[in-house]
Amino acid sequence: MATITPPAVAWAAGGWLWHGVGVTSRPPSRPTSGDGFIRCSDGHVRWGRYGAAGVVFVAVDGVARVLMQLRSAWSHEGGTWSCPGGALHLDESPVDGALREATEEIGAPPAGTRLIGQHVFAPATDWTYTTVVVQVDAPFGAALNFETETVEWLTVGEVDRRAMHPGFASAWPHVRAIVASAVPG
Repeated sequence: MATITPPAVAWAAGGWLWHGVGVTSRPPSRPTSGDGFIRCSDGHVRWGRYGAAGVVFVAVDGVARVLMQLRSAWSHEGGTWSCPGGALHLDESPVDGALREATEEIGAPPAGTRLIGQHVFAPATDWTYTTVVVQVDAPFGAALNFETETVEWLTVGEVDRRAMHPGFASAWPHVRAIVASAVPG
């Protein structure tokens, strides 16, 4: 009786290859959407099969104001303040993913946005959350889907006094410094 061993999956220059009984062919393609949970190399389960990203929009008119999103009560860590964001899609950059997620949740940013910095949280070798900080010429945005209760434009001091999503709270000191760099003088 022959022993059948499970086929192996390996990464090759052209993509994933399935090595079976003397036959090499491509397996079903990896999903494009990153929506879903992943058990990361550090043992924690996180949202975003390819990582995740969010965006802090900054408008400066004498004082910097940032767009904050109140997460809807039923969402993960609902009732807390954060920035729009979510799972990255396959081969999507953090900036592109953050802007796509923001467009879905609070609306498209106005033309003329400028990337002023980013903070990367990398708790595991196979997962990151990137907070990008983008300057816009004027405030915009509204709650557009089930993830967002409301949006507000807040000063840095006002953000400090809000009940923040725990992940955003840990990134906020780094992001706060990037926001401060947008204020002239």
